[in-house]
Amino acid sequence: MATEIPSETEESVHLERRLSLVQATALNMANMIGVGPFITIPILMSALGGPQAMLGWAVAILTTIPDSMVWAELGAMMPGSGGSYVYLREGFGRLTWGRLMAFLFIWQFIISGPLEIASGYIGFAGYAKYLWPGLTNLQSNLLIVGIGLVTIALLYRRIGSIGRLTILLWAGAIATTLVVIVSGVFHFDARRAFDFPPNALHFSWGFMMGLGLAARTGVYDYLGYYDVCYIGDEVREPGKVIPRSILTSLVAVAAIYLGINLSIIGVIPWREFVPFEHSPIAGYIGSVFMERLYGRPVAMVFTAMVLWTAFASVFALLLGYSRIPYAAARDGYFFKVFARVHKTKHFPYVSLLVIGLIAIACGFTSLDFVLGALIVTRIPVQFIGQIVAIYLLRKRAPDMRRPYRIWLYPLTSLLALVGWVFLFVTADVPTLKLGIGSLALGVGAFYLWSRISKQWPFDTRNEQLTPEL
Repeated sequence: MATEIPSETEESVHLERRLSLVQATALNMANMIGVGPFITIPILMSALGGPQAMLGWAVAILTTIPDSMVWAELGAMMPGSGGSYVYLREGFGRLTWGRLMAFLFIWQFIISGPLEIASGYIGFAGYAKYLWPGLTNLQSNLLIVGIGLVTIALLYRRIGSIGRLTILLWAGAIATTLVVIVSGVFHFDARRAFDFPPNALHFSWGFMMGLGLAARTGVYDYLGYYDVCYIGDEVREPGKVIPRSILTSLVAVAAIYLGINLSIIGVIPWREFVPFEHSPIAGYIGSVFMERLYGRPVAMVFTAMVLWTAFASVFALLLGYSRIPYAAARDGYFFKVFARVHKTKHFPYVSLLVIGLIAIACGFTSLDFVLGALIVTRIPVQFIGQIVAIYLLRKRAPDMRRPYRIWLYPLTSLLALVGWVFLFVTADVPTLKLGIGSLALGVGAFYLWSRISKQWPFDTRNEQLTPEL
């Protein structure tokens, strides 16, 4: 007998479904672009020491496109608030293993979410150095703190809608990227872009480690193709809109990033910013690109556009990400303190402050560590967990309504699984320790919380649907 699983969460039924396909796609693309394409190229090229690092984009695409289909099926059949939190909870069983998976998702998200926001702060500070060349490391850190506090302050209020911000962010990001791509088309030098070093494709374990770093950098640039799933209960015709917006935004942004990368390395020799940690221009490579083509005054205007795009991106990220721990805590699947709502402004202030302050702290680390850590900490629970959840739901609830089904299942999901495993095992030791260590701490925290509150697995009667924390 098939298990009945609700297609929507209980709290979603009173929300209005108004988000169209165009708006949903704009939301995904706005969060995918941000400052990413303007800060990751030096890291990508340094991963393998030359243009061969573009192979990392191929690995990233072969991982994210099949993974996007996993998101599309889950999002279409369970279009409620929370995204992965809902899918893991329902896929593994909301009263048993689903409690653990939902808890672990929020636990790792409190680490990976701020890391993603912090990448925007780091990118902002990097491009600020182009406008103020004498900016010291201390001043950069103070700038990160200032931008982080301003972001929290702007969000520390009643917010009715982010529709206008989403459209502005999307339009600004698209305009900024198109300037680079169009400029690159008219000034592209293929010999410069494809200037491969000797033994560029010499396969070894070191090459595979570098390929993994390049692929994780590519995946970072694609993160956000699933953002619509976090607000699925406000999407019009979710069975159609969610899958289409996910696939459309991923393909479109992949083409945009490819164009940006080729444009920049077709104008600036890659040896000038590889290795990135020793290059004075790596932090603002896009500005240098514009300066060499049009001069410093135009480059300064372009830099201002990048700074605006970066700030708007971290604003949108913090707004959305602060709601995820709140939603889980409200349902009883995470620590109750995160469910607190401001008495007069009516927003989850504890969740906002925790995510916001951790993001500021993460801004003091290096960009390459942030990019690797935020991917690695998400892989075991969120990405691999959802692939397992698809299998469990198809086996346990075969008659459940599925407006969208993964193409060529299970081969597609297996391809995504192989890609995520490769990205995980090729991470450097410190990053792996962070990923595995944070997961182990999360399991320990869940064990203690469940034991104190006498919930599963210490209360096998499952008397409560949504346990108190």
